[in-house]
Amino acid sequence: MHQTFKRTALATCIGILSTGMLASPSFANDGQWRALDPANTLLIETSKGRMVIEMRPEMAPKAVERIKLLTREKTYDGLQFHRVIAKFVAQTGNPNNKDGGGTSYPNLPPEMVFRLPYQGFSQFAQNSSDASAGFIGSVPFQALPVTEATQKSNGALRSWGAHCTGVAGMGRNEPRDSANSELYFMLDASRRLDRDYTVFGRVVIGLDVLLSIQHGEPPASPDMMKQARILSDIPEKERPQVLVASDATMRQLIDQTRQKKGADFSVCDVEIPAKLVNPK
Repeated sequence: MHQTFKRTALATCIGILSTGMLASPSFANDGQWRALDPANTLLIETSKGRMVIEMRPEMAPKAVERIKLLTREKTYDGLQFHRVIAKFVAQTGNPNNKDGGGTSYPNLPPEMVFRLPYQGFSQFAQNSSDASAGFIGSVPFQALPVTEATQKSNGALRSWGAHCTGVAGMGRNEPRDSANSELYFMLDASRRLDRDYTVFGRVVIGLDVLLSIQHGEPPASPDMMKQARILSDIPEKERPQVLVASDATMRQLIDQTRQKKGADFSVCDVEIPAKLVNPK
C-alpha cells in the first residue's frame, strides 16, 4: 500500500470485533442462519489455519472479479503475508511477496465508494440526519443519510466499506487506481481508511487465525496463503456450507449491541456469528 497507509499513526479504534463466533446466546434454531453464496465465498488455507471471507460484488465488482480470476489461476497459492502490523493490517497477495507488486493484468479502477438502492441493504444499524451505517451481508458500511437516497428518483445511497476488524480490501500504491492483486485484512478497526481503499468483503470464520499471523515488515518467519479457493469450485459433495447470522438474528444483535454501547455504538462493535457445516 502507499506510504500514507504505511506511516500515518493509527486512528483511535471505534470498536473491536474480537471473534468470528459469538459464544452466547446460541443461534441453533431454524431461521437464525443464512448460507453464504458459494460463488462469492473465498477460502484461504493459511499456515495458521483456515480463513473464510464473504465477498460482496455489489460493493466492489471489479475487485471481486479479479480475486476470483487470480484464485482460479493459483496466483495466491504460496504467497506470504509480507507486511503485518499489530492492531492494524495484514497484507498479502503480491507475487513478489513485497509491497508495490502486482500481476500482468491491468490495475483496477477505484471502487472505494459505491451506490446501491437503499432498499437493497441487508441491515441499517444507524440512520441519523447526517449519516447512516449498517451491513451488506456481514460487511459493514457507512453512508450518507437515507433521506439523500429517498429524494432521488433511483433511490441510490452513496456508501463505502467501514474498516472494522476482519474487513478485507484491495491494497494499492499511491494512485487511487493502482489496486491489482494485493489483499489486506484489518486486524483492528481503523476508520480513517474509509473511502480511501476498496473494501470487498469480510472474514467470517478464522478471525483467530488472522489475528495469529506473524507480525513484521516483513516478518522474520512469514505466514503464508497455502491455498486459496472459491467455495463454488469445490465439488458439491466435498463442499462445506458456511452459515452466518440471518437478517432476523442480525437485527437482534444490532439492538443488543446498541443497548450495551449506548452513545458509543458503532457498526464495528457488532459481532457476527458464523459456522461451517460438514467442514472438510
